[in-house]
Amino acid sequence: MNWLDEVKWDAQGLVPVIAQEAGSGDVLMFAWMSREALAKTAELGRAVYFSRSRQRLWFKGEESGHVQQVHEIRIDCDQDVVLLKVTQLGHDPGIACHTGRHSCFFSVLKDGVWTAVDPVLKDPESIYK
Repeated sequence: MNWLDEVKWDAQGLVPVIAQEAGSGDVLMFAWMSREALAKTAELGRAVYFSRSRQRLWFKGEESGHVQQVHEIRIDCDQDVVLLKVTQLGHDPGIACHTGRHSCFFSVLKDGVWTAVDPVLKDPESIYK
């Protein structure tokens, strides 16, 4: 049996994916993968997602240069969520978020208000030209 057949794909043929920084354990981002994206990720050792807005494969860093080198691919016990252990490349410290931050999870709920607590490391205007 092909290992891809063991993944429980949703009705759109996608599976949710969490990218976690291998060194720090920081959760960097959440995205989606199609069967082709997951196969390419395993083949290349580089994160390849499926962009639902563009309806195509999205090679992380294709525009920004902020590539994710994949060290390990894991699947959860229900086989319906994928975890990537990655090193975020292209900037030091690594930038995974399109807002120019290290992680997409930069807001914390404080007193009923979402508050950005992590700094912008690079102006997104200079990343996406």
